[in-house]
Amino acid sequence: MELGALKDIVIIFALSTFVNLIFNKIKVPAIIGYLITGIIAGPHLLKLIHSPHDVELMAEIGVILLMFTIGLEFSLNHLMKIRRTVFIGGFIQLSLTAIITMFLARFYSLGWASSLFIGFLTALSSTAVVLKVLQEKSEISSYTGRTIVGILIFQDIILVPLLLFTPLLGGGTANLPREFLMLALKTIFIIAFIYAGNRWLFPKLLHAVAMTRSQELFMMCIILILLSVALLTYEIGMSLAFGAFIAGLMISESEYSHNAFSDLMPFKDVFSSFFFVSIGMLLDLQFVIENPLLIIITVFLVILIKTIVSGFTAFVLGHTFTGTVVIGLSLAQVGEFSFILARIGLQNNILNDFYYQIFLAVAVISMALSPFMIKASKPFATLAGTLPIPKFLIDGLSPVPEIEIPLMENHIVIIGKDSRALNLAKMIRHMNMHFVSIIFDPMLAKKQQDKGDMAIYGDAIDDPTLKKAFVHTAGMVIVSVGDLIGAMAIVEKVRLLNKHVFILVRTKHVTDIEEIYKLGANQVIPEEFETAIDFFERILTRYLIPRIDIDTTVARIRDRNYGVFRDEKNDTRFSMLHDIPNIEITAYTVETGSPLVGKSLSETKLRTRFGVTILALKRGEIIFEHPDSSFRIEPGDIAYIIGKPEAISIASEQFLKSASDIIRF
Repeated sequence: MELGALKDIVIIFALSTFVNLIFNKIKVPAIIGYLITGIIAGPHLLKLIHSPHDVELMAEIGVILLMFTIGLEFSLNHLMKIRRTVFIGGFIQLSLTAIITMFLARFYSLGWASSLFIGFLTALSSTAVVLKVLQEKSEISSYTGRTIVGILIFQDIILVPLLLFTPLLGGGTANLPREFLMLALKTIFIIAFIYAGNRWLFPKLLHAVAMTRSQELFMMCIILILLSVALLTYEIGMSLAFGAFIAGLMISESEYSHNAFSDLMPFKDVFSSFFFVSIGMLLDLQFVIENPLLIIITVFLVILIKTIVSGFTAFVLGHTFTGTVVIGLSLAQVGEFSFILARIGLQNNILNDFYYQIFLAVAVISMALSPFMIKASKPFATLAGTLPIPKFLIDGLSPVPEIEIPLMENHIVIIGKDSRALNLAKMIRHMNMHFVSIIFDPMLAKKQQDKGDMAIYGDAIDDPTLKKAFVHTAGMVIVSVGDLIGAMAIVEKVRLLNKHVFILVRTKHVTDIEEIYKLGANQVIPEEFETAIDFFERILTRYLIPRIDIDTTVARIRDRNYGVFRDEKNDTRFSMLHDIPNIEITAYTVETGSPLVGKSLSETKLRTRFGVTILALKRGEIIFEHPDSSFRIEPGDIAYIIGKPEAISIASEQFLKSASDIIRF
């Protein structure tokens, strides 16, 4: 690599680090920082970059890696499942946007050919921006996320015929029947190649490489597959990015696809940053300053048209009002592949320099606004939903059936749509306990209803949804949404509706605990910390540490790390526990063979020996509250005891013939 290119890389990294450090402090997405870095360092402002072609090459690598990881996340089977979204939804969105924009472009004094070309440029959305934000929000696998990705995939596929069609708009004299015949042959070849690679070639190759147990060799093999397929598609007239997507699609069915995804993620993030920097470098700020009103109006019109058309497409596909708003705003920007088409249009005299600069300004500004629009889409949909909107728009064309939920008390409410919430529902169902699920994904809610669950589709931040699940009479609410802001809003709403309910919350980081406790949660489970505890327990078990010592140590570790927030809980039923720190109530089943069987409470000497007290006993369906000292314990009794966590852990052996599960309240 030339020294000049190396200097450019250093400048880009230095500026990106500085800009994103500031933006991170004010909670602005990193994508905006990269765009601003390109504007600052580009040829139209400070002119710090001397080898723009090298930057463009690295940007192309970023797009290739991005498309490859998208292909990895989508198996062929899954792609066939969403073919209705890809082909019907994608066609509606692209054709309507192109037609409406074409007629609007006529008011900008453009000819029909140029207007149609602008329509195609506008119709494409940014795969890079949208997927990056969706990945950060863990929304790709959601119902709305699958629809967004399906439409984006159609746009990526349609790029190939658009590249063919563009020279014709410029007056090219290509043999049209011959070109379409070649395109059909290429399509057949690609489909056959994907099938063969996915079914036979790549799974066997990756298995053979993985058996060598060499991470370096595995990585080299993945990169070889990626670049080889990308170059192959490029040689037959398709884009490198589309070839990268095909390569990912062929590997997706392999059991090693997750390894490939995790290995390439750091490279993808680094090279993708160059793509956004290169886009920022194209924008001429002087042109923007000279034509501010024209650009502002055009940006507004593009976002408005794309939001309405994409939202209409989502409605046709069966989404609710919330889904239409989220999908509409998520696809309201101009895409990165539009830059490729725009350059070809400039070369073929379809666009002149003036309209090319308008396009660049609109594209960059819409991409810069996109992360904010996506993140604001759900709150905006919630706010708009309060307006007098017709019910068929709110529910969509295929609404989730309204199930009749009988009046429930002291039941469990599970809020969330992730695998943890669904697995928890399965376990609770197995124990024949009463529960209601609130699920944000309508298709997932339907599936759970088909299984016989009391499942409600809705946003748990809304009071009507919470009241429909009888949160105000529930005994426990479990919040497993993965998003800190969403979890905090839900906890606050639940606590306002029910002052006494026990609220259990899953969060990602230990640092989130304090904020959630302040809003009224009773117990917060941080994923990163509990995973470490699980490893630690397995390590101690492997080294044959006694179970009592393991339980005592783990209880102390939990207390030291997030037990300090216990006194901030707002559960008035256990106000005594707020005044006495580090106290828990635990239930144990007295097993046959337990040393407590047949003894009275006074004979067990649990309080004097271990520092724990039996508060109540359950025998069958009868609960004995405040049993006296002469009450005798029988096998199968459930004893509710109170004490410090380490004391309970030591006393647990008295109730069990062998180790058993602990239910903490």
